[in-house]
Amino acid sequence: MILKIIIFSVFAFQLIINITRPIITLYASNLGSNTFEIGILTAAFAFFPLLFALQAGRIADKYGDRYPVIFGMIGLAVGMFFPYFFTTIWALYISQFIVGISNIFIAVSLQNVIGNIATESNRDQYFSMFGMAVAAASLIGPILGGYISEHYNYNSVFLVSLLLAIFPIIISFKVPAIKKDVSEKKSIIESIGLLKIPLLKKALFSSALVLYSRDIFVAYFPILAKEADLSNSQIGLVISLQGLAMIIIRFVLPRLLILMSRDFILFISVILAGASFLLIPFTGSLIFYCVFSCLMGFGLGCGQPLSLTTTYNASPLNRTGEVLGLRLSTNRLSQLIAPIFFGLVGSWMGILSVFLFSGFFLIGGSWFLKENKTSSIQMNK
Repeated sequence: MILKIIIFSVFAFQLIINITRPIITLYASNLGSNTFEIGILTAAFAFFPLLFALQAGRIADKYGDRYPVIFGMIGLAVGMFFPYFFTTIWALYISQFIVGISNIFIAVSLQNVIGNIATESNRDQYFSMFGMAVAAASLIGPILGGYISEHYNYNSVFLVSLLLAIFPIIISFKVPAIKKDVSEKKSIIESIGLLKIPLLKKALFSSALVLYSRDIFVAYFPILAKEADLSNSQIGLVISLQGLAMIIIRFVLPRLLILMSRDFILFISVILAGASFLLIPFTGSLIFYCVFSCLMGFGLGCGQPLSLTTTYNASPLNRTGEVLGLRLSTNRLSQLIAPIFFGLVGSWMGILSVFLFSGFFLIGGSWFLKENKTSSIQMNK
């Protein structure tokens, strides 16, 4: 029963985020924002989470996971309020700041609950289910958001999201409040010191690599697609197919882990995602956009559940929430820096350069993962 509550909560809050994230770009562009300004807006989602992710993890360890989830779900609804009632760029900024901080409290706490109720033997399976809920929301959300924005207006997308947030707020009161014995107050330096664990460092790097790539695609593909004369519904379809690919690969992942090492799977998946990033801007065709979006989804879909399990297993037992917070801090750091960097690149060199640079970064990052393979094997022995 607890697992069902958690999986539903994951799906619900991710659905709301995935309905609105691609629309944020289109809405901002419609209001006159350029590529760099859209990069800043995308980075706004990660600003407060970067500052508070560690604290969110400590709160989950000390006070239990229920209250942070309730706070986050209410905040998510508040974040949908502003773009619905105010058709201005500042309303989008306020929304992204609020949604970003709400997301961090929900994500850390729900991941912590999953890790706590799982055993070492089924933790991969549980986190894979967590990942499938995220992927299912990634499949449905962009299609829904694209359809509503095309047939009604951008404000209506946020109204629907606001209404959808009501039920998960109610369900969040059922999340278990699992507390841990956290007697010592750790400093930020001590938390960052956890990166000395080689396996943890690798897991956090791979997670940040995957998350920033997904964010860059969702933020900048709508601009690329608009230049190719795709409609909002078609843009939503392409982004949603990436979510479908993530669902498929996460069904297959447990079997792949039997046949191959997680290091090899992670390496190949990042290479595949990087190659797709490099090729997608040269297509200009809806069919090829769909194909490369799926291939990217297959690649990126492996990274999150594998890094989640590795992160939790490498964590000190009484600091799992803190470590998951550290993981999300590194994710948000990449999600803060990358959109601003690629926004600058895109404004100077065109939208094509955003995808080329992202592809090269992913492929380069995959070699870092491969080079650290030996240390992770030693940690597992």
